[in-house]
Amino acid sequence: VQLVESGGGLVQPGGSLRLSCAASGFTFSRYHMSWYRQAPEKERELVARIISDGTGTNYPDSVKGRFTISRDNDKNTAYLQMNNLKSEDTAVYYCNARWNAVSYWGQGTQVTVSS
Repeated sequence: VQLVESGGGLVQPGGSLRLSCAASGFTFSRYHMSWYRQAPEKERELVARIISDGTGTNYPDSVKGRFTISRDNDKNTAYLQMNNLKSEDTAVYYCNARWNAVSYWGQGTQVTVSS
């Protein structure tokens, strides 16, 4: 089983990034997919979730209207489009796949928002 995140990097405030999470080794279309982030000295927090068939999403207020999660079950990939990025969005972003009691994590990708 693998979840491989990509697309992180350094961006200026107000900029955009698109993260990808490529999955392998399990039935991707069965799993709900989420993106979490963890800033230094802070707890890991959920930033977006999409259900297995892609018909439902949810976001915390801190990113609602700026972040969009999506998935392509034919490509076994989940995405996180991040717009109007702020310095407080700086964190390591992790992809998570969950189905019942089974949960897989990626290794994370760094997103740094700074001028």
